[in-house]
Amino acid sequence: MHSLLKECQTGIPKAIRQCAKEEGLAPERLFRAVVLGRVTIPANPLRRHRTCAIGEGCRVKVNVNVGTSAERCNPDLEVEKAKAALDNGADTLMDLSSAGDIPETRRRILAMDAPVGTVPIYEAVRRAGSAADLDTDLLFRVIREHCTDGVDFLTLHCGVNLEAVEVLKSDPRILPVVSRGGAFHVAWMLASGEENPLYAEFDYLLEILDEHEVVISLGDGMRPGSVCDAERMAKTTEYLTLGKLSKRAFSYGIQRFIEGPGHIPFDQVGHNVRMIKELTDGAPLYLLGPLVTDRAPGYDHIVGAIGGAIACLHGADFLCMVSPSEHLALPRTEEIVEGTRAAKIAAYIGDTVRRGHEWQMGQETGMAEARRDLDWERQFGEAIYGGHAREIHERDGVLETCSMCGELCAIRIIRESFGIKKTDRERGAGRD
Repeated sequence: MHSLLKECQTGIPKAIRQCAKEEGLAPERLFRAVVLGRVTIPANPLRRHRTCAIGEGCRVKVNVNVGTSAERCNPDLEVEKAKAALDNGADTLMDLSSAGDIPETRRRILAMDAPVGTVPIYEAVRRAGSAADLDTDLLFRVIREHCTDGVDFLTLHCGVNLEAVEVLKSDPRILPVVSRGGAFHVAWMLASGEENPLYAEFDYLLEILDEHEVVISLGDGMRPGSVCDAERMAKTTEYLTLGKLSKRAFSYGIQRFIEGPGHIPFDQVGHNVRMIKELTDGAPLYLLGPLVTDRAPGYDHIVGAIGGAIACLHGADFLCMVSPSEHLALPRTEEIVEGTRAAKIAAYIGDTVRRGHEWQMGQETGMAEARRDLDWERQFGEAIYGGHAREIHERDGVLETCSMCGELCAIRIIRESFGIKKTDRERGAGRD
């Protein structure tokens, strides 16, 4: 059993009290959620970093993926992107490196002050040469190495099993498998005729994760890669499997996330989120997107933010950043920044639902008052990304109104019509 859950047997641990303070929650409430498995706090004891609570009642968290590829293998660039993600509000990072000195890149990402996740099968396949040549011993050895390096959570595609492969055959999809980890496991099973070792030896996997106190993120290897495939049976088959594995993991004392659900039509997002939550006893839900259309390449960060916001309305807890280069290329630093900001805004919108109307109004009132007063400094201070807002406003000069309206500013006209006087703040700033 992870030490955090062990500590819960004798009282409220310090880590929970600290996270509760950061979340603005009563420690007792967060304690109950952790004990019930509805909140996860990823924190490998081998590494010190700021922690965050993910799940029921907590603010929605954002993860950002970085990592090398064979086509663009530049560890320095990936470190730069990781720093940019954290500077723009990312709560966690994932290193998805699949080329170059993968362990060294991972160690450099792990040096950052945030929880870090990985997908061990990427490195295992690279070492083996191909998915078909992968063997069980190598896969579990790589998993152990990631744990001993200090990784906080591992995406492991335990629900991609022979049953799911048979469903793919009997109920085919336009895009059979788009998850890279899922594809590796499917290719291995088809080549060997054997069961996915992460499923077949799930109890052994839990022993490793328990020994190192690493969180399992039950990967969505059967997620649909097209909204046209969302109603095919493969994803539902995996949901059912992940529900069983989630309960086994938590019964063993392992903290966990659940991943899902991929590309889903807008009106089906809520149903899928609620289904996963029900099947997994309310485990924290980690989503890439979901993407609600496939027709906006180059703008998938916007598509993902739309899907993420509606997913949060129905109970999603953890959003994975989608960059503008999703489906097109390895993202550049500026695309990481853009994607992170879109995901953070979606997470904030999700928080307005989770925290309630009173909380939302407390957050929003300051901006409304600042706009009423044409108080630009306060507007920039209230904005989620105030520096960016300032750059846009001042590109036509430091003006009393925005350059779109100028002297025809509706706010200014109404203030003059109602005889509203300048505030002390405005007099000091010389603004109207």
